[in-house]
Amino acid sequence: MTSFVTAKNLKAWLHDGAEIALFDVREHGQYGEAHLFYGVPLPYSRLEIDIPRVAPRKTVRLVVYDTDATVAVRAADRLTRMGYTAVHVLEGGTQAWTQAGLALFAGVNVPSKTFGELVELQYHTPRVTARQLAEMQANGSKVVVVDGRPFSEYLKMTIPGSICCPNGELGYRIDTLAPDADTTIVVNCAGRTRSIIGAQTLINLGVPNRVMALENGTQGWFLEDFALEHGSTRRYGATIADDTLPARRAASARLAARAAVPTVDAATLASWASEGMRSVFLCDVRTPEEFAMGSLPGAQHTPGGQLIQATDQYVGVRHARLVLFDSDGIRAPIVASWLRQLGHDAHVLQNGLASGASVPPLIPAALPALAAVTAQQLADGIKAGAMRVLDVRSSMAYRHAHLPGAAWGVRPRLPAIAASFGDAHVVIIADEPRMADLAATEWENRGTVSVLAGGIKAWRDAGLPVEATPDLPADADCIDYLFFVHDRHDGNKAAARQYLAWETGLLAQLDRQERDAFKVGLKESQS
Repeated sequence: MTSFVTAKNLKAWLHDGAEIALFDVREHGQYGEAHLFYGVPLPYSRLEIDIPRVAPRKTVRLVVYDTDATVAVRAADRLTRMGYTAVHVLEGGTQAWTQAGLALFAGVNVPSKTFGELVELQYHTPRVTARQLAEMQANGSKVVVVDGRPFSEYLKMTIPGSICCPNGELGYRIDTLAPDADTTIVVNCAGRTRSIIGAQTLINLGVPNRVMALENGTQGWFLEDFALEHGSTRRYGATIADDTLPARRAASARLAARAAVPTVDAATLASWASEGMRSVFLCDVRTPEEFAMGSLPGAQHTPGGQLIQATDQYVGVRHARLVLFDSDGIRAPIVASWLRQLGHDAHVLQNGLASGASVPPLIPAALPALAAVTAQQLADGIKAGAMRVLDVRSSMAYRHAHLPGAAWGVRPRLPAIAASFGDAHVVIIADEPRMADLAATEWENRGTVSVLAGGIKAWRDAGLPVEATPDLPADADCIDYLFFVHDRHDGNKAAARQYLAWETGLLAQLDRQERDAFKVGLKESQS
């Protein structure tokens, strides 16, 4: 039997100090249009795949919601069957939330984005406009532009001449990027948050350089009609001079102390994990390359800058314990200093990677695996009229290329599609086999369901035809895609302005409880 919670009671739960996991089970585009401030995106299309990672403790108080509770009820049933014991549905969904006079927020990573605006307000983070930076570069000023985003984002577009160094790496690597104290450091991102956090990180660490955030990032540059670089591969160096590390480690320790970051040893972490009274997330904040070479058992990779920028992509439980570690004693304390100000219970693991610590590994949800058909078998089946194709990849991937005659669907809408397919033998195309397995659960008690082995790549590799439909699915049906977030990088100045206005307007939407949950500010240094 479904357990419902009213909007009024949910609002109280969100601020009672106890753990709560609040998940928006709509698709990405729907979520991005309007969601609860603390709502973590967990699309129903990926529910069983992602829930073990973002809510590993099955006894956690957990609430799911959508627009009107229709899909949320289905999601709650799935979670209960997985063993979650305290699952609730927001009665009436976001419609009831707004009827209760409570605010909804557009966009993604909203708490982290709001935090960036609060940081700028609290610390008065220095900034430079695109025109001012362009003049500095043209005049030959000693300036280094550091792009604080991950390399995958940097590749898409950046400020000419910039160097990629994700924010979580800045305090560790800044001496190799700006070895001279008289070099001005400008930190940029695509918009505002990571520019602000990156610049303020260096200021909080006490670097002697002049440090500024690029106002509005690459979007501000683009809006001034300056050309962006695309496909740039400049990035921080692979090696760090050993003689710089003691000073960086001391600065990081001072910053952690000012932010009241506690440490925890391996034995205490083990007791936290075994007692099961609170959720524990063991977070490796190092680079992807370092993580791939080996990490602590049970740890998830949470690159430091992104853990601040997009906390809800890694942690789905409010008031959980976050235990951060690195291999150098520099990065984890810096990241934890920000997470504490974000309102999270963040700790640093003593001795980091060398601690020998571990937490229980995440256990993937058990899903019935589909039988696979080859590309040629599917082609023959289609020709004979014996097979029909369902494509559950993203709507944008489907628009770009799909099998002729394939239907597109997203999991919450599949029961209706299944009814139209009748008892046909359905072959599902997905980017991940487990996504196909989830889609098949909506075909219960119907005809045969299989998956195309190797996905659309295997079909194309076999020399079989695909077609593009740039306008299908129609925009209104692309519930997995948030247009205004993506269009700002596609030459759409109106979308860029809309995005920046959204970002700077977040603070005005907060109520007192939401604003007071942040703890922005540091104690005065004792040194």
